[in-house]
Amino acid sequence: MHVQPAVSIVLGNDPAKSPGTFYISTKQAIWLSDIERKKGYVVDFFSVSLHAVSRDPEAFSSPCIYTQIDTGDEEDDESESFDSEFETFDLTKITEIRLVPSDPSQLDAHFEVFCECAELNPEPIEGEEDKPEHNWIFSADQLGPAMGIDGVDQEWDPS
Repeated sequence: MHVQPAVSIVLGNDPAKSPGTFYISTKQAIWLSDIERKKGYVVDFFSVSLHAVSRDPEAFSSPCIYTQIDTGDEEDDESESFDSEFETFDLTKITEIRLVPSDPSQLDAHFEVFCECAELNPEPIEGEEDKPEHNWIFSADQLGPAMGIDGVDQEWDPS
């Protein structure tokens, strides 16, 4: 588990939350507030559809890790839900999260760990829920079955 203290989180277009501690496990990204002990957010890596380092001040005021979250919900209405024991925000409506470290020099190292853990969670192949396979190609030898007979893409015509 990678632990990064003093990271603010920005959910969608909301203002930044007070700094917290950001944890990256092999399955989830977790942010816990340092000030409001009952506030925290968890995102499974299967839900992260895009992640990148953003240093463009026109896109966001501070360098950050920018993520897009696939919620599986196409509706745009904004709603929150709260758990009775801990205050939890319903992330099913959030499509963007920014993680802003207080020390921008740590951004690249933090992003590298984020990428490594995201790679451990490839998207499952649709329609093959019973099989634990994923849509990853690790070598040119595996291109044949993915492309068609003898490695030739049946939909591609070079002429």
